[in-house]
Amino acid sequence: MGLKTIIFDFGGVILDIDPQLTINHFEKLGMADSSRFLEQEFIDNVIRKFEKGILTPEAFRDKVRDYAGMDFTDQEIDDAWNALLFDIPAERIKVVEEVKKNYKILLLSNSNEIHYDLYIRDLQLRFGYREFDELFDKAYFSFDLHLLKPEKDIYEFVMYQHKLVPQETLLIDDRLDNIEAAASLGWKTYQLKAPERIRDIFNNGVLIDGLNIG
Repeated sequence: MGLKTIIFDFGGVILDIDPQLTINHFEKLGMADSSRFLEQEFIDNVIRKFEKGILTPEAFRDKVRDYAGMDFTDQEIDDAWNALLFDIPAERIKVVEEVKKNYKILLLSNSNEIHYDLYIRDLQLRFGYREFDELFDKAYFSFDLHLLKPEKDIYEFVMYQHKLVPQETLLIDDRLDNIEAAASLGWKTYQLKAPERIRDIFNNGVLIDGLNIG
């Protein structure tokens, strides 16, 4: 396929997530209608702004309290917000390490500071990497860039930073909207759909033949 660069999403690709676990956690804290956090208004006005680095963690926590109508502590909010994250599977770290021997690899993730602090602690304590730039050739998080997938600016930023050739670049992501945006710029794409895992699409660090690469 002539691929030289593989760009991985994080949540849903390297790390499993389940937003319902956060909803459940808020219910345990006494919130009667925690499903409000799944409403489009909250997603657009709070979550996406937090992921874009427009809202600080302090401002995000205040927004959560406002929506919940409850005086949660900072720690209660952080614990509930992080409840949706599973541990980083060791086998996926091994897959990434193998892939890095054969391709230039980047990480491109929509994320936020509260989640990032947990990611990096897990990465350091369990795998010995001080930061994601040691595991990947370069790691990009939306809150740091102030850019979000599927906005085209974030793909163009990465492309120009690394002088990527679109036809030689593959994005592996679990979200169709992110895939479609990358494809519109000429990138190769692969949508990873559960229960499929990255171990299923690589063999000794090389993409297996027969994948439905877009």
